[in-house]
Amino acid sequence: MDVHAAELSGAVVVGVDGSPWSLNALTWAVPEAVSRGVTLRLVHAVPTVRGTASVRECDWDAVLVEARDVVDQTHRDVGVETASVVGSPAEVLERESAGAAMVCIGARPPHVAEGRLFGATASHLADHARCPVALIRSGDDGRARVGGVVSVVLSDDPDNDDVVHLAMQEGRLRDATVRQIDRRVDSWIRRYPDVHVEIVSAGTGWVGRREGTREPQIGLAVVGASDADTLTSLSMPNCHPILGYPDCSVLLVRQAARPR
Repeated sequence: MDVHAAELSGAVVVGVDGSPWSLNALTWAVPEAVSRGVTLRLVHAVPTVRGTASVRECDWDAVLVEARDVVDQTHRDVGVETASVVGSPAEVLERESAGAAMVCIGARPPHVAEGRLFGATASHLADHARCPVALIRSGDDGRARVGGVVSVVLSDDPDNDDVVHLAMQEGRLRDATVRQIDRRVDSWIRRYPDVHVEIVSAGTGWVGRREGTREPQIGLAVVGASDADTLTSLSMPNCHPILGYPDCSVLLVRQAARPR
């Protein structure tokens, strides 16, 4: 199972630990790998064994076996790699990001009273990952918070084209409406005529949940480096243009998205 991150060819990497939120992230990541035509790489970060800092030599890892079963139930035709890697999840997944197309992890339900909207691993990847990072939020009911629109802000940030490009790709892949929060949308509508685009202006009020449903209206917020830099300092509610962010699943774009 010793496959180094440098040897990857743009795999979609999923950090798994046996938790329901990591399995939600895995389910979300499967179509991502299929659509890109790349390998799905399942990585389980394990504690240091006898002071070593190398990949653990073992042929059986219950967490990876369970994760592989979830993949088989979701899509049997995707190529899968598995690896048990010694180290903290944050450090292991940061190394994996160097050769990955995307890193996906699960995020627990947010509990503002605890002072944290995301855990240590998500915060570390927001600062240090070298590829896009998907933080797939789970709700208190255990289900992934991914149903709803894909929301993105059009801005003057230098990476904004990459951010919007990935948001449009996610809209196509997830068969979801893309909500562009700006007025400058004509060029993107022409480039993606098959994606339903919803135009809204910033600051139009709190989004929250749809009445009578248990899913948030925002299914995925796609944001760039400037938002990644401030992720750990945000509280809710806040004045971010994507109303309800980051109480939703988040796709952080640190670099130009790889073409599909």
